Formats: sequence, structure tokens, C-alpha cells
Amino acid sequence: MEDAQIISMFADESTREAAFKHLLNKYQQKIYWHVRRMVLDHDDADDVTQDIFVKIWRNLDKFREDSQLYTWLYRIATNECITFLNKKKQKNNVSLDDDNSSYLSDTLADGSYFNGDKAQLKLQQALLTLPEKQRLVFNMKYFEDLKYDEISQILGTSVGALKASYHLAVKKIEHFFNSHD
Repeated sequence: MEDAQIISMFADESTREAAFKHLLNKYQQKIYWHVRRMVLDHDDADDVTQDIFVKIWRNLDKFREDSQLYTWLYRIATNECITFLNKKKQKNNVSLDDDNSSYLSDTLADGSYFNGDKAQLKLQQALLTLPEKQRLVFNMKYFEDLKYDEISQILGTSVGALKASYHLAVKKIEHFFNSHD
């Protein structure tokens, strides 16, 4: 089902629930994996994803259609991830200036839902060494195969800055792999 049809159905009270089910079927898995790559823990990703879709349910009727629906959804998901990670840092008494790598790395190592091989684990560990914004850009470009224009709309950052962030992220990941043989 096309996004415009979902939005139109959602506007009608009698088809609102059906429209939301279509939206869930189309985007829930993509949003979950976007969140999971940021928060790492399966249970946390489930909770954050649920919060995201509650927020979408409450606000979809206010969607202005000045961007694509998935861009709007990803923006909400990204903001919820950042909010969640900041709350987690505060809860764990981690300075907001510190990186996430220490406690997220523990989450990754202890994660019963991580079933990747050593190379995948090493990539995830390398990603944890990146600043939050570089990690977001890398995940969206590498794993989700979004175009720079789409990422720009989601993050509200220029395409040039995104290309620079991605390039720096790739260099840092390469350095991590070379120094952690």
C-alpha cells in the first residue's frame, strides 16, 4: 500500500486502525532495526520501537506531507533513540560528553540476541567507537542503504556534512579493524 493511501485512510476515523496496521506492516521491521543498531539491546529496541509507534499513532494526523512518510518516521525514530541513549547515560551516571562505547559494548557482549560471527561483532565494536552522529550516518547509509538526500531530511544536516561524517566513520572503522587484529 502506498504511503498516501495509508495517510488518507488514517484521516478517516472508520479506517484509522486498518491504516495503522498497514503502516506497521510496511515500516515496523525497518524502524526496529534502525533502533536496534543504535541501542543494541533487543529488549531496549523493542521498548523504544513501541514508544515510537505510539508517538506515530498520536501524531500521524498532524503529518503535513512536506516530506516523505518514511523520512518523518525515521526522524521520530532517530530522535527517540537519542533521547533513550541520553536517559540511559544519565541513569548509568555516564557524562553526556563521554561516548557510549563502554556501556553499549557491555550490552553488545552480553546480548543474548546477537548471533553474528566474529567479523560482525568486530564491526559492531568498531561502530561503538564512533561519535553518535557518525554512527547514525554510517548505519543509515551502510545498513539501510538510504541516500544522502534522505538522511539529510531525517537528520536535518547538509549532504556535504553527511558525506564527511560517513567518510570519517569509514576511516575510523578501517583504523579499528587494522589495530584490532
